[in-house]
Amino acid sequence: MNGLVRLHAVSKVYAMGSAAVRALRGIDLEIAAGEFLGVMGPSGSGKTTLMDILGCLSRPSAGTYEFEGRRVDQIDDVALAALRGERIGFVFQTFNLLPRLTALENVELPMLYRRVARRQRRVRAAALLERVGLAGRAAHRPSELSGGERQRVAIARALVNQPSVILADEPTGALDSATGAAIMDLIQGLNRGGQTVVVVTHDPTIAARMHRILHLRDGVVERDELRAMSR
Repeated sequence: MNGLVRLHAVSKVYAMGSAAVRALRGIDLEIAAGEFLGVMGPSGSGKTTLMDILGCLSRPSAGTYEFEGRRVDQIDDVALAALRGERIGFVFQTFNLLPRLTALENVELPMLYRRVARRQRRVRAAALLERVGLAGRAAHRPSELSGGERQRVAIARALVNQPSVILADEPTGALDSATGAAIMDLIQGLNRGGQTVVVVTHDPTIAARMHRILHLRDGVVERDELRAMSR
């Protein structure tokens, strides 16, 4: 495998008062560049904790994490934030758009943090909105957009820094089934274009699109299911 992500013996323990909660227990995982990976499991299985670690939002309590050959568990917080902003794109169930900004401005935001020149930001954000089918909605604020349109804006924003991997946490969870299917068509199309994508989902119809499904239970990998790949 061309390992983009490698986790070895990764555990995560949270202190809850005097008690220790083991959210992950010795996870071994390798994700290849270009994979379309689904993560499934019941509530409390460790899905969110795993995604937080993959997205550099949280550090493992034990074990090693390599991203593009770099030991993520050993770098400082500044370097960790830079890696997260430059190499990882996030898509959330609740969209996480800023309500006072237009669609275009929301897509621009990650580039603003990286101090990309204004004209370059505008050109790149407009091109991505066109790519997700929202060229005519660039000046609209989130309250003026449908749920599916807001998720398309969020996907455009996730792509704006040309990340190595997209992490999508229940990206269709707030959408009706038809709109959710359209969003998954878009995400699947990104993967077919070579984008590495990891999706947390509880929906087996969504998971059926994935090349590989990681089943978690009680913080361990219960099953790593490789499916037939169709492009």
